[in-house]
Amino acid sequence: MDRVLSQLRAAAEPTRLRLLALCARGAFCVSDLCEVLGQSQPRLSRHLKLLVEAGLLERVPEGANAYFGLPPDADLARMILARLPEDDPQLAADRRQAVRLAAERAREASDAFRRHGADWDENRALDLPAAAIEAATLDLLPPRIGAFLDVGTGTGRLLELVAPRAERALGVDASRDMLALARARLAERGLADRCAVRQADMYRLPLPDGGFDVVALQMVLHYAEDPAAALAEAARVLRPDGLLLLVDLAPHGRAELLERHAHRWPGFDDAALAGWLGAAGCAALPPVAVPGAVPVRLWPARRLPGRVSAPAALTF
Repeated sequence: MDRVLSQLRAAAEPTRLRLLALCARGAFCVSDLCEVLGQSQPRLSRHLKLLVEAGLLERVPEGANAYFGLPPDADLARMILARLPEDDPQLAADRRQAVRLAAERAREASDAFRRHGADWDENRALDLPAAAIEAATLDLLPPRIGAFLDVGTGTGRLLELVAPRAERALGVDASRDMLALARARLAERGLADRCAVRQADMYRLPLPDGGFDVVALQMVLHYAEDPAAALAEAARVLRPDGLLLLVDLAPHGRAELLERHAHRWPGFDDAALAGWLGAAGCAALPPVAVPGAVPVRLWPARRLPGRVSAPAALTF
């Protein structure tokens, strides 16, 4: 009862209700919330602190910033928000401001990538058959997914595809610019209520053991200095009998890709992947080939029972 009363008291204030309504639609940093609500940072920081302490919001650090969103178990917050009128003028104005801000952030992130010469659309850069890869990926995923993790999510395209099947989906990436684009994509498509992104190192995921039903690494492993360690960490957060799905380049013999696109590995063969997956405590399933200018393969695997030795998870 004490927890319920604490949460009800924390929510019983107009600004905090507005904050809850916004953060239920996606993750926002303090500066974004200040711009949307038109209030000072010290004032909003106090409100956010109360909401976090009550368990109505969670705070996820990302570099010099921190993002606020509803935690998975925020059932009372969702019940409260369901009672708010959709046509409330103040809440409607907040939503419009949030949409405008998300569009601006997406443009800023895209401009930053162009200025620095980064080509984040690897499918286009390598002339890969994106539609065929996406179709093959969805064919290998179960029709219903409880918790889905996309390691190296980039602009969040895989989260968008998986959202209709997943109860909750999380994407992690080391690049804050990528995450800005992903957040904008998810917000624009109305998916921020069940899809989230956060900054993380794929070798040390800040996530609990066995917390996900499906873990995917799509076009990530050929950048990894230590693919075996990345797979072991992905397997650690996968529940027993959960699905680990790798989508990456098959051996291609095109040495120029390593220099031009900073690839660490010239594709992977089935034997190497099977060995790494076995060491990570997973049983490899038959791979699927997608032909193209550069060959792509999909390697599904099942997590076997038993604990995998991997780096300990960080706690934010």
